[in-house]
Amino acid sequence: MRLGYACVNTELPTPARTVRLAHATPQRLAEVLAANLDALTRIVEWNHEHGIEVFRLSSNIVPLASHADVRFAWRDRFAERLAEIGKLASPMRLSTHPGPYTVLASSSPRVVAAARAELRYHADLLQCLGTGASSKIVIHLGGGGGDRAAWKTRLIRNARRLPDAVIARLAFEHDERWPLDEVLDVADAVGVPVVFDAFHHRIRSSLPSLTTRQALELAAGTWNPQDGRPEVHFSTQAPGRRPGAHADSLDIETFLEFTTAVRGIGIDCTLEVKDKEQSVLRAREALQRQRPPDSTSSS
Repeated sequence: MRLGYACVNTELPTPARTVRLAHATPQRLAEVLAANLDALTRIVEWNHEHGIEVFRLSSNIVPLASHADVRFAWRDRFAERLAEIGKLASPMRLSTHPGPYTVLASSSPRVVAAARAELRYHADLLQCLGTGASSKIVIHLGGGGGDRAAWKTRLIRNARRLPDAVIARLAFEHDERWPLDEVLDVADAVGVPVVFDAFHHRIRSSLPSLTTRQALELAAGTWNPQDGRPEVHFSTQAPGRRPGAHADSLDIETFLEFTTAVRGIGIDCTLEVKDKEQSVLRAREALQRQRPPDSTSSS
């Protein structure tokens, strides 16, 4: 099992500075993007120094990149810098996770157009970094209320219409609104893999006859060789907050229960916790105490 974290490093500057639309001049956008790339470079270096091989990129690295009213040729202007960062990051597993407003299944053409633009931006960013199809763009199905059959129909139709460069990187994740069995059906119809989320599976489990390991194996079976190792997300409930809110730090006991259950399945696991890399270091230490070090890298 390879472990990683998402978006920012608590010890380093953020790579997710943004710009208010009213101030989004080409000069200001270039300044902020340059600062974000400096910060991203330092995170990649830190990850290498600490042996961390899985990292989720912030959606805001290029500020306002998919906004319909912003014209900024970031791909051409920063192509060399992005390629350099991509080489530095190799062979780190990079991914992205567009925000909750990326809703392909919306009945609003405007919302769907915005979702398509956001997904194209994520694909462009990963391409500029020089990553392959194993660098995934992970999205949820969204919604969950009303006519679920119609929602799934729109999602499948709109996903199939995405550019090939986006579909090649796309992956669906189940959650408390759309459980694993339904997401597996939608992903199969689109032809993309499924990210297994241990926390969401506990909140809304489907296929109750299956163990956690068996459920993960179902999701892992959707990943083809070109997709790389199956991606998994792990977190636990934040006390006193709404169901589904991620905890500030890793619950080591629950994490070790999960890793024991899925031992031997080669996965890349992103910890979705507020203290980011700190929990990754704690998790790795716990795994090393639990079993000999030479067995941790192969699972």
